[in-house]
Amino acid sequence: MEPLFVGVSNNAQHLYTLLSCIGFAPKATVQITPDGLRFSAEESRVIQGLAFLDKSLFTSYTFNPSADTPSQNDTSNDDEFSQNQNYPHFVVSLSALLDTLKIFGINELESNRARQTSITQANPASSSAFNAPTLLMDRFCTLQYNQHGAPLTIAITEAGVKTTCELVTYEPDENEADIPLQRDTIIMKMIMRSAWLHNAIAELDSSTPNVLKLSACATREPYFALSGAGGPFSESTVEFSVDQNNGIVGGGGHGATQSQMHKVLADDGSSRSRATRAKVAPTVTETFLVSPPSSMGERIQQSYRFELIRKAARAMSVANKVSIRGDRQGVLSLQFMVELDDPNVPVGRPVGAGVKGPSGPVCFVDFRFVPLLDEEAAELEIDGGSE
Repeated sequence: MEPLFVGVSNNAQHLYTLLSCIGFAPKATVQITPDGLRFSAEESRVIQGLAFLDKSLFTSYTFNPSADTPSQNDTSNDDEFSQNQNYPHFVVSLSALLDTLKIFGINELESNRARQTSITQANPASSSAFNAPTLLMDRFCTLQYNQHGAPLTIAITEAGVKTTCELVTYEPDENEADIPLQRDTIIMKMIMRSAWLHNAIAELDSSTPNVLKLSACATREPYFALSGAGGPFSESTVEFSVDQNNGIVGGGGHGATQSQMHKVLADDGSSRSRATRAKVAPTVTETFLVSPPSSMGERIQQSYRFELIRKAARAMSVANKVSIRGDRQGVLSLQFMVELDDPNVPVGRPVGAGVKGPSGPVCFVDFRFVPLLDEEAAELEIDGGSE
């Protein structure tokens, strides 16, 4: 009997990078699809992290669904995180999986990268016998799931030596479901470099707030602002605003690198200048759409637990871009585009935090947050969240 799924990768670092983004929860639900592996982690139904390991990350990807599993054409395509409950899915210890990838050489690879960087800097003409691609030439990571109820097997083959680890799988909760993001009622969408968001959250976090307040408006400043409130210090705010000197107001952020007259492609497909766009959008955003219903007025305002936003910090730090979306219910989606590095490119070139990677695979990690009710936000601001 053939295994239900077998995936072979020659770069376990890519798998570890994506899965560590949602490593805030001890367990994750894994779903096997024809297009890749979908990992979902959640906490108390108020935060959910979704990571998709696309089949392109594997040198070999074999999925043998049972006869009653629908074909790919029978399923709806709900962006890269679409889910059909008829595909095989199970729960596995995410912390154990990450530890396993560490044991299988992730930490060793990082130390080798650092060593090669120092060697290259000291002697640019040095031999490449110890660079990361050479060290990984004969290393393969295999993920295998034989059948329903079987363990998830992870094997590393290196220089003829094979090491195998089996992780126990569990039945998922029957009531398990994604935090719903109503795509037909999206009232806010912004796309920017992930580094801008990461820097803003890090700065607000220095005052240890309990509540993150989000404010967005298409007609007047501040167009987009994040505030931290409810901590032991006074409220702090970072405003992403129009600045004719190519910067942002507030938060100690760094200026944008493109000129005001740089041509950009509008959402309707027409070309317009950044100077025109800057009249209605923060300078740092590539896309800025805010259209609240009349019942909300002209400004969107929502509050979230800051401790939950912190859990997305890893994804913010490794991603290149982030899409910030919100629906009428107040559900916040932070969808991160992660451009992974190409293992065939010499080490020493920085990737992540908004820096474009050297032609490596592109993957996505999505976080969804449930908003605080007004009374919950007020309570957290007053008593610091004490029970």
